[in-house]
Amino acid sequence: MSKLTTLHEFIMDRQSDFPFASGELSRLLSDIAIASKVVSKDVRRAGLMEDILGAHGSTNIQGEEQQNLDVIADKAFINIFKAGGEVCGIASEENDDFMPFTSEFSKKGKYVVLFDPLDGSSNIDVNVSIGTIFSIYRRKSEVGTEATMEDMLQAGDDQVAAGYVLYGSSTMLVYTTGKGVNGFTLDPSIGEFCLSHPDMKMPENGRIYAMNEGNINICESGIKEYIETYCQQTLPGASRPYSGRYIGSLVADFHRNLIKGGIYIYPDTTTDPEGKLRLLYECNPLAFIAEQAGGLATNGRERILSIKPERLHQRVSYFVGSKTMMEQAMSFMK
Repeated sequence: MSKLTTLHEFIMDRQSDFPFASGELSRLLSDIAIASKVVSKDVRRAGLMEDILGAHGSTNIQGEEQQNLDVIADKAFINIFKAGGEVCGIASEENDDFMPFTSEFSKKGKYVVLFDPLDGSSNIDVNVSIGTIFSIYRRKSEVGTEATMEDMLQAGDDQVAAGYVLYGSSTMLVYTTGKGVNGFTLDPSIGEFCLSHPDMKMPENGRIYAMNEGNINICESGIKEYIETYCQQTLPGASRPYSGRYIGSLVADFHRNLIKGGIYIYPDTTTDPEGKLRLLYECNPLAFIAEQAGGLATNGRERILSIKPERLHQRVSYFVGSKTMMEQAMSFMK
């Protein structure tokens, strides 16, 4: 059996890709891996511990009920970012405002991290796959000062790294630094993430579509037309239509389509005219990964990574997936 490459070894081997980083980005990615192991441990214990499972009793800025594990995961990542010294501030889906780190140690950090500590947390109680999504930017403000809102409101094209951790049948960390996508699976016997999916490529086409079709009659007519034309009807030369697979955890739906090919659709509707997913914490990082793997990501009309954010918790309509399926879907948008 060949020796497994650990995430730490892989990151060290790739440091030369970022001569400007002087090792800080490598250490930051390692910190994210450590925090995700802590969260993974708590996820595995969720069904046994009353203080982990269930609602926290409060709502986040989005008006969504926070779960205990949302808060636990949020604190785990914030604490490790504060301790690491590479990060001068963060923004999290679970907090109303961005958080500049105020110690002189942290002010020297060159990066900010925007993250969703626990995507799909409404599925915790029913033991469905959930995940963490993260996005890393070089700060715009002067090193040695506190982070500013300008550091947080950067377009997706400015990301230096992005990734997600999937807490499923195994725990996987998938990330990109703009030079391809690589996936690592946590080996519980040694407590290390090991390279399991090198140079990941999203198939150009697929047979899976993921959408909450309960919203089909309150979204743009072109989406319904696309679903009926391509997804629910037998295609020329094919013996069956596409397969509908909607988990309800964005990370899980995205990961499946990254591996097998497919399209994920979460459009704006008459009840949510701006869309439902968060540009900075969910859409940008997964769009970066999708494009690096050969896929596409848009809001129906505009490339996601080109959007200049105006608000910290800005929502957008979201289409992401295999290139051919995305081009088909976009052709129906009016």
